[in-house]
Amino acid sequence: MPNILAYGALIAWPVAAYALFRILPLERALVWSILGAYLLLPPVADFDYPLIPPLDKTSIPNLAAFFIVVVLLGRGATIFSGSLLTRTLILLFVASPIATTLLNRDPFQVGPILLPGLPISEALATFIKQTTILLPLFLARKHLATPAAQREILLALALGGLAYSLPMLLEVRLSPQLNVWIYGFFPHAFDQQIRMGGFRPVVFLSHGLYVAFFALTTVIAAFGLWRAEKGPFLLVGAYLTGVLVLCKTLGALVYAGVAVPVTLLAGRRMQFAIAAGIAAVVLAYPILRGSGLVPIETILEQAATVEQDRADSLAFRLSNEVAVLTHAQERPFFGWGAFGRNMARDSETGLTSTVLDGRWIIVISQFGWVGYIAEFGLLALPVFLLLMRSLRIPAEDISPYAGPVALILVFNLFDLLPNSPLTPMTWLLAGALLGHAESRTAQSPTPDPARPGRKPIETIL
Repeated sequence: MPNILAYGALIAWPVAAYALFRILPLERALVWSILGAYLLLPPVADFDYPLIPPLDKTSIPNLAAFFIVVVLLGRGATIFSGSLLTRTLILLFVASPIATTLLNRDPFQVGPILLPGLPISEALATFIKQTTILLPLFLARKHLATPAAQREILLALALGGLAYSLPMLLEVRLSPQLNVWIYGFFPHAFDQQIRMGGFRPVVFLSHGLYVAFFALTTVIAAFGLWRAEKGPFLLVGAYLTGVLVLCKTLGALVYAGVAVPVTLLAGRRMQFAIAAGIAAVVLAYPILRGSGLVPIETILEQAATVEQDRADSLAFRLSNEVAVLTHAQERPFFGWGAFGRNMARDSETGLTSTVLDGRWIIVISQFGWVGYIAEFGLLALPVFLLLMRSLRIPAEDISPYAGPVALILVFNLFDLLPNSPLTPMTWLLAGALLGHAESRTAQSPTPDPARPGRKPIETIL
């Protein structure tokens, strides 16, 4: 049970965000208001009121940043504009769950268990929730579209990684206890954080998997900055790579084995091409999975060569996918909705026999193919637009920072297949790249100068 400090931190965050916007340039404040909340606020704790989605470490920072930028500062946001495809995906993302609710008003029975239909109030609550989720995308699309703003994203991740490495290393040594000590509760199953005779850090995120993926993003960011600017970022990247290894998470290490060489060696257009290829694989995965074209046995055999426990865990997840996908096919377009209706259940007992891990299967089972295309299409679209844009402009006009940001986004997208690390930072990255891809003129990659009387944040390196 979260303690009073956990709820106090949630209440205080809008004030902290306002302070960031008062003392920092808007682009930098926007990045840190979202990233800082993700790293520091308590997971699970929320304020749950009727008819609206819970106010938690995701929704509160999103609403605070949007209110500050749009209302208090009057700087606006890019919401329902752009190409027909972009506007369609945004509309489907926020509105298709309404159709899900209306089509799931009927109760249905599995064995002795009767699952009620969705209340009509769920349509409004889901619409508000989906809109709140997209607020970082709307803000970043307008204010983080420049190369200088992309540099702010990479710099924030690298510096955030350096700062967060200290509590991470502490938990590697002592076990994940910081959330218990400070916020009064542990957010997940403790035994899942025990790996290779030691511990995975959790700090203030929901799971050790989330911390490992954050560590991966900091590694890509540091090496991306070094590729663009040289300086001390190579050492930063090497140090953060060591921290990533200590996170003891195989998936993140495999991603790093691909992402780091691409970041360091591939040309700017090639980075976009590789990112677009990964995004295409993710978009096609449900079709490939349903058609039996994913080489499951080969994947499990390779996982077993590393560690049998990891292979068994992966096999469990993949078997869950089959059961849930079969259930989802009964309502393929708009899904079954929430409240346990989307879970595969035993036909005799009515009890759920599955655990939902991958974001893709959660979305398809809840919101159907329409919801999947809306969410994953909106996340992948900026990468495809960037690739097309890069083919139309001279190579020297391509932002050196956009490639690493795109790689971070698509590896996050790929990780949504086995896991569900969809965070406000994911939408911030997508918005920044979408705004950059939509810009009509090539923009100088030279960073914006610091405000008069302020030292650039990177001088601490």
